[in-house]
Amino acid sequence: MQIKFVCISLPLVLLLAGNTRKPLTTANTPSAKYTAEGYRLVWSDEFEKAGRPDPTKWDYEHGLVRNEEFQWYQPDNAFCEKGLLVIEARREEKPNPGYSPTATDWRGKRPTIAYTSSCLITSGKAQWQYGRFEMRGRIDISDGLWPAWWTLGIDKPWPANGEIDIMEYYRKRLLANIVCLGKGRSQEWHSNTFPTDSLGGETWAKEFHTWRMDWDEAFIALYVDDQLLNKVPTDSLVNKDGSGFNPFKQPHYMLLNLAIGGQNGGNPDNTSFPRRFEVDWVRVYQRI
Repeated sequence: MQIKFVCISLPLVLLLAGNTRKPLTTANTPSAKYTAEGYRLVWSDEFEKAGRPDPTKWDYEHGLVRNEEFQWYQPDNAFCEKGLLVIEARREEKPNPGYSPTATDWRGKRPTIAYTSSCLITSGKAQWQYGRFEMRGRIDISDGLWPAWWTLGIDKPWPANGEIDIMEYYRKRLLANIVCLGKGRSQEWHSNTFPTDSLGGETWAKEFHTWRMDWDEAFIALYVDDQLLNKVPTDSLVNKDGSGFNPFKQPHYMLLNLAIGGQNGGNPDNTSFPRRFEVDWVRVYQRI
């Protein structure tokens, strides 16, 4: 989700359209399924209780945060309804409390805020090293929107802490990214890109889909609807600064957000608001 300067696109794989949301039965609950496969459910949020997301599981980012994005992050734009987490992007103008006419940073140069949204994080509440991570959600692919579900390592500054974009979308592309620290303190991106038109465009985006990461000592593998998007050997992701530190052999926390514009998100001027990123559930499993 952080801005990237190197992107490697590999051939497109076939992606299957997701089915509509339905209740789970005892026979098909993921906890039963993955226990049989050698996994156990260690953390989840089903978003069944209406109102604000569970404060024991989620915290929030605040303000103008990264990538010169347009939105002001605030908790008010995240809520649960009808068994879904809704992250809602709104077009609303308000004064920027950090504005200064002498500011040199992009955050302080903006006299007003044009959009608001939310970024939910598990930092300080939950973190994991290795496992199977799953999220079932529906993304809006309108111009200027930048939804993402991703992780960051707990130690070192970015990108030396490591980043995994399990789901990221902007400018008509779905992405599956992994980044560590490259040579000369650059960003080393391992990124596959998939044009949404090839997936089914608006029809595909109207459905719920399941994104997954399988992460262990050997590989990080990213999927959507059980179709492999990207797979990278974990040992190849050591930071290239001579430290020998591998940011993917440490705990990571999760982020869920809907960004707007900025360095990658595109132009939202012709998009009507509000717009939503909807999440049915998020689950984390680890091997028994």
